[in-house]
Amino acid sequence: MTRLFFRLAAAAVIAPLVSACGGGSHAVPAPPAAAGNVTPNAANGVPQAAMRGVMVTVHLPLRNSDQLDALVARQGDKSSPDYHRFITPEQFRTAYGPAAQDMQAAASAMRGMGFETRTTSQSVLAAADQSTVERTFNVHFRAVQARGRGVQAAARTTLGVDRAATLPPALSKLGATVGFSALAKHVDSRRVSRVPYSPDNRYSTTGPYWFTDLKQAYGYPAYQSANGAGRTIAIVIDSDVLDSDLALYFGHEHLAPPAVERRPVDGGAGPFDPNSGSAGEASLDVQQSYGSAPGSHVMLYTVPDLSDQHVIDAYSAIVDDNRADVVNSSFGLCELYYTAAYNGGQDFTFILQIQHDIFRQGNAQGITFVASSGDNGAYDCADPTFTFLVKGVENPADDTDVTGVGGTNLVTKSIAGSRNSAYVRESAFADPYDPAQGAVANEVFGSGGGISVLFPKPWYQSLVNTRAHTRTVPDVAMHMGGCPVGATTPCNPDDSSVITAIGGQFFLLIGTSASSPEFAGLLAVTEQTLGTRLGNANGYVYALSLVGGEAVYRQDIPGNNGYSTARDYNYVLGNGTPKAALFAAQPFAPRAGNPWSPSNP
Repeated sequence: MTRLFFRLAAAAVIAPLVSACGGGSHAVPAPPAAAGNVTPNAANGVPQAAMRGVMVTVHLPLRNSDQLDALVARQGDKSSPDYHRFITPEQFRTAYGPAAQDMQAAASAMRGMGFETRTTSQSVLAAADQSTVERTFNVHFRAVQARGRGVQAAARTTLGVDRAATLPPALSKLGATVGFSALAKHVDSRRVSRVPYSPDNRYSTTGPYWFTDLKQAYGYPAYQSANGAGRTIAIVIDSDVLDSDLALYFGHEHLAPPAVERRPVDGGAGPFDPNSGSAGEASLDVQQSYGSAPGSHVMLYTVPDLSDQHVIDAYSAIVDDNRADVVNSSFGLCELYYTAAYNGGQDFTFILQIQHDIFRQGNAQGITFVASSGDNGAYDCADPTFTFLVKGVENPADDTDVTGVGGTNLVTKSIAGSRNSAYVRESAFADPYDPAQGAVANEVFGSGGGISVLFPKPWYQSLVNTRAHTRTVPDVAMHMGGCPVGATTPCNPDDSSVITAIGGQFFLLIGTSASSPEFAGLLAVTEQTLGTRLGNANGYVYALSLVGGEAVYRQDIPGNNGYSTARDYNYVLGNGTPKAALFAAQPFAPRAGNPWSPSNP
């Protein structure tokens, strides 16, 4: 069935290409438009009409869907002749993508109704002025005030429509459905405070931590043994980063900064704003992922905002480019918010299916998708009236073709005059928010996790006991920290944090937005060792849990996010936190030593 959804793209939102900020960074032009399609706006891949109106994504159903799922499963099965035999975008389009004649028919129909178009592997991107869209689908756009909840509530105005769309006959014959979504993901990090610059300060047993501290604590292989060389990590986010911040951050740890490659999507992000959560998120993602794998190449897929339209367009660009080995998404939204109960009877779960199809294509090509599991513990969702909290999980971490990453608080050694950050213990107790600060009952800060009501149980979760019949989250965990602003004081004594350079200053950040990019870096190190992409990495993650158990993962971590931890798989930490060198298939490699030592970074 053909599906499409809309996003109003005002000229102020679809900004010109953001200039690269020195340091060897450069922007990569989008692929050329397909024959017969409008030429995209220079370097952005944005139809010109999007600069003045509405972009429309027409998503077509995949062919041979069951065979595609079977292929992805075989690619992760060591006993299969298809193990790690990944396909190209061209091979995907030939065997599993929408039929070429259907893509042409959809594009032709949209152009005949006054839209400009270009195509991706699975979709037709079209654009027209707002009046054309309203006339074509018999709708009117209106402002919608998004409802938040608790201390993390943030008022925002988005665009919705006043009625269900009427499908034109030309699209109706293709079996199209139309949905208008005003949903947008949120980043999974919190800025705690600014820290003074100190050239040699390992602070305390709970950090705040530099990436070198984390590499020592988690037992990464030494830099000379594996550093992610030859692998590319892509980051999807709605902000650029400052190369001067990367130089400041990595210079502190005696490592050359990455030459980040910018890839704007839908016009890319706006000007860097050091006070925004998105700027902090982008900075954190690059610094944590590259710090974990300082031999890797980093690509930044920037979008104007984290609305579903832009995020899906970024994922489409990633699978069509086919350059990234590992993709990090440090953002999410409760999966329940896509259901009809939350949207006046309109079911938007088809948007998650569109996204899932893109993830499936990426997995078949060998691309691994990683996402933060959220910072609201087990109670990640509000009820449909937004008056109390209910248990739920975040998307995209809940997708069966994504690896969801939860988080812990980390305690390390701290000796005066030493940079020793050896592992001592971890915990995962959520920090309750203070009702006096506007918190809802049961609102906490902690590792997101629980049971999906939308995605079925994937094959790899049959390798462990998840105590559920559907997909559960997370799959794995690493350090995230705790004690956000607005939490009940005192917080847990083991609460920790990481250091991030933003706008020329160091700040303390916490959240699964820290654990997710760090794990993305560890996957890059693992792929370097194995000499191959992993595709859906969950087969690897769960097989190690089945075979290695506590030899590979720390599974004795106490904690509670609304669910309690256990000595096996649980809804707080998944399979546990990895012992990095063992996870990366480097059991006999020397380990990363103290920060600034030859073996660390």
